[in-house]
Amino acid sequence: MIAIAILIGCILGAILGMNAPMISYTYSSYLAIAIIAALDSVFGGITSVIKKNFDLKIFITGFFGNAILSILLTILGQKLNVDIYLAAIVVFVGRMFTNLGIIRRYYVDKWSNQLKEKKEKQI
Repeated sequence: MIAIAILIGCILGAILGMNAPMISYTYSSYLAIAIIAALDSVFGGITSVIKKNFDLKIFITGFFGNAILSILLTILGQKLNVDIYLAAIVVFVGRMFTNLGIIRRYYVDKWSNQLKEKKEKQI
């Protein structure tokens, strides 16, 4: 089921990507930081599902709150002629790697336990 959703998402993304207008250089930094903030929220949501403490309200407010805050930091940085958005990128990417590590460890442990159980059944 998840594989079908991923496949549909990839196909839609490719079709929309070929037909979408190019984003101007002026707005590319805003879009980049918003995407990184959104991905941070997605990885945080997956981590909270694994830890069994997911809350949709927290996820949605974090998703939009992070994106808006990062865009506002980018605007402020451009007004001050300082690359403040780099701080947001460092924080969000650091959190993404932390959450990705938690997700990876969870699935590695899950697959290891399944292999152990399979070996024990064969014996």
